[in-house]
Amino acid sequence: MMIPAAIELGVELRVLAETEGMSAALAADRVGDYTDASTVLEFARDVDVITFDHEHVPQDVLRALVDAGVPVRPGPGALAIAQDKLRMRERLSELGLPVPDWARVETPAELDEFIAAHGGVAVVKTPRGGYDGKGVRVVRSAGEVGEWFATIAEDGQPGALLAEELVEFRRELAQLVARRPSGEIVAWPLVETVQVGGVCSEVIAPAPKSAGRLADRAGDIAFAVAEGLEVTGVLAVELFETVDDRVLINELAMRPHNSGHWSMDGATTGQFEQHLRAVLDLPLGGTGTHAPWAVMVNILGGPEEGTLADRTPAALAGHPTVKLHAYGKSPRPGRKVGHVTAIGADLDDVVYEARAAAAEFQG
Repeated sequence: MMIPAAIELGVELRVLAETEGMSAALAADRVGDYTDASTVLEFARDVDVITFDHEHVPQDVLRALVDAGVPVRPGPGALAIAQDKLRMRERLSELGLPVPDWARVETPAELDEFIAAHGGVAVVKTPRGGYDGKGVRVVRSAGEVGEWFATIAEDGQPGALLAEELVEFRRELAQLVARRPSGEIVAWPLVETVQVGGVCSEVIAPAPKSAGRLADRAGDIAFAVAEGLEVTGVLAVELFETVDDRVLINELAMRPHNSGHWSMDGATTGQFEQHLRAVLDLPLGGTGTHAPWAVMVNILGGPEEGTLADRTPAALAGHPTVKLHAYGKSPRPGRKVGHVTAIGADLDDVVYEARAAAAEFQG
């Protein structure tokens, strides 16, 4: 999805794809192992800046790039925080930013103690690798994650899990910002996200009833994260609005993020263009909206038979005001294979159009 933005900016985009047939095939110059430093260094010989579409590139690869003089944005230090939820909680707490009550737990006994101190329930997360609901469980005893304790040992030493209070929240929000190396930061409107089974289903921009204090608070938090962690590029700060009127940081993503897909059609500068501007240290674009409301609905799983392309003519004919973005992924239950975005002046109408269009591709 960076290809159109790169063309418009006159930027030559090169891609190291992980495997054949990935969605990035349209721009891929080569296929290779992103966890192998020599492969990535060879690829980086002909580029000016390296950036990533996920946070899982190993630190030794990132450091090898930096040592070779290749600008890496965001850098290893920032990505290290995004790669490890325990380090993330530690650093955010050091910065004085609002997070759920949490603890590092190395044994079942420590987890049971945390659970007892938090009303008999806790959220447990694996520090690395979890996303879209994976690596996250709500538990009432340590026995419910016994296999996790058995698999987190590192080099014969006990590993650790992240335990958090179970936050009672009204809704989930996300604040996207972009920061470039010179320090300029811009923010898009605060959005509301709707999760189904731990996977983002819908995004409403701006978040209803978020003007004023709530939007200001979310923006302040995201700006503080971007500056405190020295993030370069797009940063998504996923938030809880709690029933007792707190705003807490849930997760961070240092890349264009699902909660910002609406901006491709709903904002002056979409997140993919903004990410390119940021990592190239170009002036950042405006983040105003084209209409009072934008609603993005993910296409999850796709049709049971055929492809998205088979359903596209009927969907576009029935919903001419809706924009479709297909990812070139094969259908699979729960998989994000595309999204649709609708914009307009009436929120109910916009929600209906976006949901109805997405439904054309389901089942």
